[in-house]
Amino acid sequence: MTVTLKATQRENLKHSATKKLRHSGHVPAVLYGKKDEASSIAVNSIELVKTVRDEGRNAIISLDVENGKTVDVMLHEYQMDPIKDELIHADFYVVDMKEEMDVEVPLRVEGEAVGAKEGGVLQQPLYELQVRAKPADIPEEITVDVSELEIGDTISLTDLPTSDKYEFLDDDDTTIATVVPPTEEEPLEEDEEEDAAQEPELVNAEEDEEEEN
Repeated sequence: MTVTLKATQRENLKHSATKKLRHSGHVPAVLYGKKDEASSIAVNSIELVKTVRDEGRNAIISLDVENGKTVDVMLHEYQMDPIKDELIHADFYVVDMKEEMDVEVPLRVEGEAVGAKEGGVLQQPLYELQVRAKPADIPEEITVDVSELEIGDTISLTDLPTSDKYEFLDDDDTTIATVVPPTEEEPLEEDEEEDAAQEPELVNAEEDEEEEN
């Protein structure tokens, strides 16, 4: 689903103007694409954050620029203020709805693995998958059911269902999820046990010798 977001042209690029822009609740941004020259714009910060939160990072946004130009874009990159935790800049990429593109799609595992119930540890090495698809066919996320996984079992990329709308770009043997045996502490060797038992005695002996001196 495409959502609409209003944007304004940004002519004054001075630091003072940018600071004033942010104080007004807007975030400076750059709009660019393969066939489009980069242009400076601004969008409402709260509306952008809400759009990404509700629709996902790969949402198609219909950007309504004030000069009457409307373009389909995706949020390509963004910057956050690490101290204030506020959005301070964004990059929008103009997309061709008929052309395939490569994106990263969130990977989510669901269910409680049988092996985890038996004491194993569920591991998820990846949290995103590389996907190639037309903009309108990009999935919001890829879900994997791990309920049947027993200790020692693994789900690889090749085990995921295929789709005629998108294709995975990672290697087929890429591990998606696995259940490993529980870790056990190795018992001390006999020599290590003797050393551990003798160490306090050596310390005490040194203290006694110092007192005698």
